[in-house]
Amino acid sequence: MADQTKLRAYVSLGSNCDNAAEKLAAALDALAELPEMGIGAVSPVYRTEPQEYTEQPWFLNQVVELFPGDSWRPCSLVDALLDIEVRLGRVRSPDPVLRFGPRVIDVDLLLFGQERSTDPHCLVPHPRLTVRAFVMRPLLDIAPLIVVDGLPVRDWLARTVCRVEGDRIFQ
Repeated sequence: MADQTKLRAYVSLGSNCDNAAEKLAAALDALAELPEMGIGAVSPVYRTEPQEYTEQPWFLNQVVELFPGDSWRPCSLVDALLDIEVRLGRVRSPDPVLRFGPRVIDVDLLLFGQERSTDPHCLVPHPRLTVRAFVMRPLLDIAPLIVVDGLPVRDWLARTVCRVEGDRIFQ
């Protein structure tokens, strides 16, 4: 069991490219290589229906628990996650229609302990965490007692119009 006194951060991984499983594995490896960063629980991988921009392949998604060392802050972790995305081939489209479009890799900071940040560069908790079943379901797998904005993640998931069938999430 993990040390209960350690700071925990949670990161979501997603990809819908042809080799999505390999990209998730590469992102997990890159997280493990960050200095003063421990990897905790890793959720199962879910196949998830695209949202917003629906004319694209389904995604593979999972959530990873991190144990950041004392030097890490939410914004420095976001910078490291953005660097991982670039190293793994992510190119952000300038087209606002494609904001939620296909991606080689997506690595998002969901939570950083109990910290809150309103910095536009690193909003914590993630502003869409409580409406995304593809984040809440795997987060529930690895942190079933976690509370976000005063409610257990299980309750947020129950409020979401979604369906989970095995490893598939429909929303």
